[in-house]
Amino acid sequence: MVRPCSFRHNQQTSATNRFQRSTQRQQSDASGASAEFDLLARRIADAGVNVCVVEDTPLPVKPDAIFPNNWVSFHSDGTVALYPMMAPNRRLERRADVIASVERQLGFRRRRVLDLSGHEQHGRYLEGTGSLVLDHVCRVAYASRSSRTDESLVHSWCEQLGYEPVVFDALGIDGVPVYHTNVLLSIGSRWALVCSEVIAAADRTRVLQRLGGGRELIEIDRRAMEQFAANVLELRCFAADAQGKQLLIMSDRARSALQRLPGDAWTRLQGAVDQVAAVPIPTIENIGGGGVRCMLAEVPDSKI
Repeated sequence: MVRPCSFRHNQQTSATNRFQRSTQRQQSDASGASAEFDLLARRIADAGVNVCVVEDTPLPVKPDAIFPNNWVSFHSDGTVALYPMMAPNRRLERRADVIASVERQLGFRRRRVLDLSGHEQHGRYLEGTGSLVLDHVCRVAYASRSSRTDESLVHSWCEQLGYEPVVFDALGIDGVPVYHTNVLLSIGSRWALVCSEVIAAADRTRVLQRLGGGRELIEIDRRAMEQFAANVLELRCFAADAQGKQLLIMSDRARSALQRLPGDAWTRLQGAVDQVAAVPIPTIENIGGGGVRCMLAEVPDSKI
């Protein structure tokens, strides 16, 4: 996690991210985001998950530094992947010292670097686990096409890390592609959340069939998606009293949206994890246009 220093509305990303809201209260927005960040980091740590927090640097100014999962991902084979970012001011977020902190604090063993960042100079982008939603069990990478998710890079990434690509189209209510896959889809070890109504009709059956197969498949509607109900993440606890347990972390807004779903969706989701924790992050959601999952670059155990 990267603690923000210059959090604010990012004009360079607002054209493609319909979840963002503009504001003139830069100082109070920054303070609110920092407080929300600290609460989330503390809640995750209190649940028994090891957390590495790195401070953002004042210069250069990086309004979206709080969302590290878009520029870096860590993998169990020791791979560190670096990604091409669409917004020029987001490219400044890539920092070697962040990766070094992960290695030092969490014991991650880097064995290779997959650096795709050079593609941004040619107008091709793949924004980490915003663009890619990964099924680590079945080795499938789901990606919805958008200006931030280049299909050719999805296939290249999958070839190099041994995943099967499942690429599809998904459109918001205004007909604009959903900017990141991780706002419409999330996958855990025993569950999957998906907003299938935004997936193009030609792709919908194929995606849903691939998601099936033993997991609790829970459908959310567009309204819930817009409240970040799919922007959640399952984490593994390492504390002695919670060893190996699964923590599903989300925002208060996402939890409320999931609880409002008809039928037994919320009960089924709770039954597929050991613990659910929800934290209020309204400033980050409204101004940054990202949710809890976007704030977390998960780190697997690479020691084996």
